Amino acid sequence: MIEIIIVAIIALFVFEYNKRINTKKFFEDNVKSFNFLKEDDYDFLVKAKYGDSADPDILFQARLKSAFIVLTVMIAIFLYDFSFLNVILSIVVAYFVFKSAYSKLKSYYKKHLHEINLMLPYFLKNMEILAQHYTIPVALSKAIDTAPDIFKPGLKEMITKINAGDSSVEPYMEFAKQYPVSDSIRMMRLLYRLGLGLQENKHEQLIMFSRNVSALQNKAREQKYKDRLKVMENKTMIMLSVTGGGVLVLLLLSIVSMMSL
Repeated sequence: MIEIIIVAIIALFVFEYNKRINTKKFFEDNVKSFNFLKEDDYDFLVKAKYGDSADPDILFQARLKSAFIVLTVMIAIFLYDFSFLNVILSIVVAYFVFKSAYSKLKSYYKKHLHEINLMLPYFLKNMEILAQHYTIPVALSKAIDTAPDIFKPGLKEMITKINAGDSSVEPYMEFAKQYPVSDSIRMMRLLYRLGLGLQENKHEQLIMFSRNVSALQNKAREQKYKDRLKVMENKTMIMLSVTGGGVLVLLLLSIVSMMSL
């Protein structure tokens, strides 16, 4: 049985190498048929982790290919013991392989939410400076170059919608939902209202926006201080634990040596 599987894998590799079959072209031609398997936030999560250096469609094809290979191998293993249970098991394992890459992206994004929370006030501060000289849509366009990489995909989507004629608050809310951290929705509403304001009221609105940004910056600085303090406390606890453990070991060795006399 194992020999048949090995021969089948080698034959598949040889056919692929000699271009008799082209699995890559197969997935490229039929990827739209599998789009129902793609998660709604997959493209965003890929951009959040890799920026513009990765193509979500290519990575999605790689996921499909990996799952297909696993499914083929699993079915080949159960070929002589073919049953409904084995088919279900093969599909479950292939689905797990398919989902694992998405789970890693999701985990990466969740781990970076804290970082996003700390970076958002400084991005908004840059927007405050740009808003003094430009309209909000223009300021958003100019902010892309200096914005943290993780904000760039969301910014580009928001700017595209605004430039397409969407003058509602929705593009701003979509950005806030992509980065669901403390105060993101409230600050994006303020930014939207700043863009709606008349020129004579812009100065007052900028002052209000600036106060809110300053409050967020103070909160971010406090959080950074707490994070550093927590790191120092953990290091101190580790040092004390190691020292205490070493002293305890020495005491035990001393007691054992005294009892052996």
